[in-house]
Amino acid sequence: MAYDNIKVERDERVCTITINRPDVMNALNPATHSEMARAFDEFAADEELWVAILTGAGDAAFCAGGDIEAMADAASEADYEVPPSGYGGLTNRFDCDKPIIAAVNGLALGGGFELALSSDIVIASEGALFGLPEPKIGVAAVASGMHRLVRDIGLKPAMGILLTAEFLDAPKALGLGLVNEVVPAEEVMTVARDYARRILKCAPLAVRASKHCALQGLKYASAQEAMAAQLAGEFPLLDEMMRSEDTQEGLKAFLEKRKPVWRAR
Repeated sequence: MAYDNIKVERDERVCTITINRPDVMNALNPATHSEMARAFDEFAADEELWVAILTGAGDAAFCAGGDIEAMADAASEADYEVPPSGYGGLTNRFDCDKPIIAAVNGLALGGGFELALSSDIVIASEGALFGLPEPKIGVAAVASGMHRLVRDIGLKPAMGILLTAEFLDAPKALGLGLVNEVVPAEEVMTVARDYARRILKCAPLAVRASKHCALQGLKYASAQEAMAAQLAGEFPLLDEMMRSEDTQEGLKAFLEKRKPVWRAR
């Protein structure tokens, strides 16, 4: 499918989605939201694709958030429409169990930070900046940032970021556990692809079951309650994994001292 505001590339099992609006710091207007939602829909539905990488074009910004000019020009909410799956088709997407890696190559502000928070693994350049500056223009981080941040780093650190609307540099984000690695700018995509390669060594259904259980388990107040839910069969992807051909293949390959051949079934 052709896109005007993003680029979508396939490399075997990996789908790379690049926000391609570098002239506006990869800010998201309604058309970009819509295109990203379609791209993530296609990724989620395509059984040949097992991992996604999200990044921004250029070396200045991953995504500077919503396109403020487009917002200011909107006469009503309908003029700045966001898809049901959220900002960039990702921030309200809670049913994709395939891993998503954010390769943050610069500014990640507002909705851009929320895209990173909505990803499973985050690789940041040394010069990356993160922040939720919405209160400085009279709004709040409504695209899941307020809810994800407090769950990711705890109440008090999250409040410091939310209430001051100040930026975090990459080392501070790493210290808070918001990113997995900080690397030189020219290595961001290389490291992101390396993470994808390492994920692909694992059985895809086991990877999806792991993400599914980890995230769905957050609904429970304790690990004990989450384990009780697991034993009660409340995590369907775990049951699917246990019945899969890949589980048998993994055990067989281990005994035969060879690399397994995963088929996602």
